[in-house]
Amino acid sequence: MENFSSKLLQSAVDEFSKLPGIGKKTALRLVLHLLKQQEQDVETFAGAMTDLRNNILYCSKCHNISDSEVCHICSSANRDKTTVCVVEDLRDIIAIENTGQYRGVYHVLGGVISPMNGIGPDDLHLDALIQRVTTDNIEEIILALSTTMEGDTTNFYIYRKLQDHKVKLSTIARGIAIGDELEYADEITLGRSIINRTPYQVSTSSTKK
Repeated sequence: MENFSSKLLQSAVDEFSKLPGIGKKTALRLVLHLLKQQEQDVETFAGAMTDLRNNILYCSKCHNISDSEVCHICSSANRDKTTVCVVEDLRDIIAIENTGQYRGVYHVLGGVISPMNGIGPDDLHLDALIQRVTTDNIEEIILALSTTMEGDTTNFYIYRKLQDHKVKLSTIARGIAIGDELEYADEITLGRSIINRTPYQVSTSSTKK
């Protein structure tokens, strides 16, 4: 345990170190950086975090993080509402939007099915996706989940739920390496994977489960 000269410093470092990927040394650097800033700048930083936590909304259509009840993508007249890209979270939307290759809308699941982590279908926005297909004029569902075992399991679950609906089911091309997270893919590779998406096909191993 670090021997800090101030309990206030210790407390601040402890809080920063709770963030993903932030160790004690990095947390200390961040705290010391803030200490060197003007008081107003630190208050603005703290206020932005408090504002975010207290006032953030989730789109009633796609469950994306939003400043209003319906996010700017779902409300845009320039987006193709008949094509829905299914992603895990906001980071994947940002990655896909940065490619400039996709003009449809999204559906954020909030994760993937992962029994080992205690995450089942009821913990995700899967029922809302089925409801959208049932009530909206959706022609294609693009499965853009990470190419992991959990992502493939979730893809198969969605396939089983939608196989009796008249909707095209496709998946991003495997330009994304097996096991990769979408947010870490370069924009060119991800963009091509969206453009060159292929019909979703259930593997033999999946159908036997």
